[in-house]
Amino acid sequence: MTFTEWFIFFLLIQVVHFLGTWKLYQRAGRKAWEAAIPVYNAVVLMKIINRPWWWVILMFIPIVNLIIIPVIWVETIRSFGRNSTAETFAVILSLGLYIYYVNYATDNAYIVDRDLKPRTEAGEWISSVLFAVIAATIVHTYFMQPFTIPTSSLEKTLLVGDFLFVSKFHYGARAPQTAVAFPMVHDTIPILGVKSYLNKPQIPYFRFPGFEEIERNDIVVFNWPVDTVRKFFDRSGEHFQKPVDKKSNYVKRAVGIPGDSLSVIDGYVHINGEQLQLPDRAKPQFSYIAQTKGQPFNPRNLYKLYDITDGFYYPTKNTFVVQSLSEESLERFRNHPNVVSIERIVDSAGTKKNGIFPNDGKRSWNNDNMGPIYIPKKGVTVDINPESMGFYKEIIETYEGSEFGLNNTLKISGTQVLLNGQPIDSYTFKQDYYWMMGDNRNNSEDSRVWGYVPANHVVGKPVFIWLSWDANASGFDKIRWDRVFTTVKGDGEPTSFLPYFLIILVIFFGWRFFKKGREA
Repeated sequence: MTFTEWFIFFLLIQVVHFLGTWKLYQRAGRKAWEAAIPVYNAVVLMKIINRPWWWVILMFIPIVNLIIIPVIWVETIRSFGRNSTAETFAVILSLGLYIYYVNYATDNAYIVDRDLKPRTEAGEWISSVLFAVIAATIVHTYFMQPFTIPTSSLEKTLLVGDFLFVSKFHYGARAPQTAVAFPMVHDTIPILGVKSYLNKPQIPYFRFPGFEEIERNDIVVFNWPVDTVRKFFDRSGEHFQKPVDKKSNYVKRAVGIPGDSLSVIDGYVHINGEQLQLPDRAKPQFSYIAQTKGQPFNPRNLYKLYDITDGFYYPTKNTFVVQSLSEESLERFRNHPNVVSIERIVDSAGTKKNGIFPNDGKRSWNNDNMGPIYIPKKGVTVDINPESMGFYKEIIETYEGSEFGLNNTLKISGTQVLLNGQPIDSYTFKQDYYWMMGDNRNNSEDSRVWGYVPANHVVGKPVFIWLSWDANASGFDKIRWDRVFTTVKGDGEPTSFLPYFLIILVIFFGWRFFKKGREA
């Protein structure tokens, strides 16, 4: 739905509200016309049901409003003496239309000093849970969201099993685009395993102002642009067309920002003709093949010693294929007495591999050698021709087409490119785009496969690791204590703030115990 369609829908809701409540407003000592003025009628209604004015704000927050509006329906009929459980269910199941019956078919007087305290323990418990969910949903949607690292694409910087807090406000919180969804979950309701949202209606894209722009080398959480799977890690072949904000969450490093010209040369990223300089904590890894000698070579004993993520040993060939080895660890591993030689595995320039962006079959590119590629910037105009069309087809048809409510179709007719049947030779981008890659260069499905990440797919910025869990360890070693309470960004090795947190907790509870003892 467009903003215009939502505005018309909003006006229709105002008409429905007026027709169903104007008599109730009069019974409460207000004027009938006060039920007809948008927003003002909600403020007056809060006074009638004896609730704070800021509940009006909650009514306009997507997802939160799905919780608070039914509460307001119930509070409205109870303000006129309709307190039975049956009527509570009636007003909720009728989507508020039961209020029409109370408005026209009853003459219950308005209860001025209605007791707002729930009459049962169950009612009090439900009320507490509802507002806890509302508060958590607001924090989760607009401020900070928990996130788990599921893959090793950023290994050494972020590990599988890291539990992060992702800031929504650094780059600007994105308002939910899915209007009807289960709160505080992503695309699937836990345990039930069913879809957590309705595809329609959709709210137009809107992002609040942020405190900073995405900088080159920032680690970013985003919605996977080409995701159509039912839920993360479900590649069973059953596909769904997902709204943007319900696509699977990915985390990668933004190696290319809007306006950059990017190339990958022998596995190393080059920006605008110069090799990309990564920050201290970034440890790019590559795959190597080592020739060995001597005693049987057991790589499992070396994984921890040399920080090797994975590998395969072929004893008959005295060959060890090492995956995800950083350059720092490489120098130490090279000196192992059983290592004769070691070489990085690189797809040479000119070797054509399938599944490499832009996937148009016109270029002999591979994961290690590709480009140059222009990273689109909002407002910039590029030439569109049969040669360049592959780079921008997904942008024009999907990211700035169907996801914006447009039915764009890009085709080639001879030497001419047609947009919706009309010839074009240029295109101006409507939003910024980014190039996301994993530091684990030979074990990362990233922009080299599926291309650009649109700005409207950006979720947030990982800022803090509050827990790190090693599934392959046992006992207390399952927790990577040196990573608990560490920041994601920074210079040098991460420093854990866990001791300081524990000291603060001891001081806080000690002070409370001391204060309670004095009061006694």
